[in-house]
Amino acid sequence: MSFVVTIDGPGAAGKSTTARTVAVRLGCLYVDTGALYRALALKVLQHGIPPDDQAAVEKCADETRLELSGSPDRTHVRLDGTDVSEAIRTPEVSELASRLAAQSGVRRRLVEIQRELGRHGPVVAEGRDLGTVVFPDAEIKIFLHADLETRARRRHRELQARGIPATLEEVREELIRRDTRDQSRADSPLRPAPDATVIDTTGMDIEAQVEAVLRVARADPRGPGAAGPP
Repeated sequence: MSFVVTIDGPGAAGKSTTARTVAVRLGCLYVDTGALYRALALKVLQHGIPPDDQAAVEKCADETRLELSGSPDRTHVRLDGTDVSEAIRTPEVSELASRLAAQSGVRRRLVEIQRELGRHGPVVAEGRDLGTVVFPDAEIKIFLHADLETRARRRHRELQARGIPATLEEVREELIRRDTRDQSRADSPLRPAPDATVIDTTGMDIEAQVEAVLRVARADPRGPGAAGPP
């Protein structure tokens, strides 16, 4: 059954945790598209490829094998056969992933991979251009956002929990840079799809975010879990 739920939004809006939980409750495959960009960024770093050399980066993307496996709450990311699930979760990799995502050649390659994963639906996928570019015909489109301070505090707590040193100010500045880059890029800028349901997660805990998305998904009679509990 091919049924796609897309969850887009800026960094630290709550996409990843919400999407994973929604996928579990609907019994869907969870697709973390950001992890794919991070894995490519990790390879670029490891191979010493200049990030601004678009031809070299695009060649690297074309020669890279990226895979997602495991359950929604324990997703494994494989880069050319190697599990890099933990290695891709650093601020350095995150920053580079955002820079690479602005390159048209990289996005075209990653879109191919994402669409192939979507063919194995039902799928809950989270990213930044899923409802507008990758899955424009998705049955359910969600756009999560929150104010900058809320997102900065969330990301700061996440980094602290993983033992990664960063001040709240550094996290805030990184989010501002990434927002600007994502929203202003010529190819697939960050924005809600015209038919997306926009949810402001400021002041919401994860359970409230999940329930808000599930209400939309379960209202569609075509989707998994449509007859489940409200």
